[in-house]
Amino acid sequence: MAQAIEAMKARVVKRLFRSMFIGVWLMGGGCAAFGQGVVKAKHGDWELRCETPPGAAREQCALLQSVAAEDKPNINLVVIVLKTADGKSRLLRVIAPLGVLLPSGLGLKIDDVDVGRAGFVRCLPTGCVAEVVMEEKLIEQMKKGQSATFIIFQTPEEGVGIPLTLAGFKEGFDALP
Repeated sequence: MAQAIEAMKARVVKRLFRSMFIGVWLMGGGCAAFGQGVVKAKHGDWELRCETPPGAAREQCALLQSVAAEDKPNINLVVIVLKTADGKSRLLRVIAPLGVLLPSGLGLKIDDVDVGRAGFVRCLPTGCVAEVVMEEKLIEQMKKGQSATFIIFQTPEEGVGIPLTLAGFKEGFDALP
């Protein structure tokens, strides 16, 4: 049973990762449609995935973690950190499942401290994308934190908290080219 769940998660991550890079291109991120990427390194529960898109001068990388809600394993998130094409900013993108309540946005707590909410910017066939430019304060909170909880809403009253570990985030973030 555990192997079947891991295989299913791997397929979901591959599809979401492909959609994430297509979404980056659609949202002006400056990279072409990307495949699933190659895992270059693992830092705790975070993976550094890279690929050179056709026509690109250099490899493009993203730090990511895929998680499922503890009480609702059919609700998955892919959390992605990447550099903008100009290299000046870092983006935090989260792909949530279809069916989330878009006006409520995506909530974030780090070590049980409310960080705020991000709006959803686009829905793709594999999920809806929330995005924020990572300010230095958020980067430091994630580097120093133990856990983050992303909150999606299925109804205005029903928030689903999806925890993920921040173990390895600092090392993975520092390794992003």
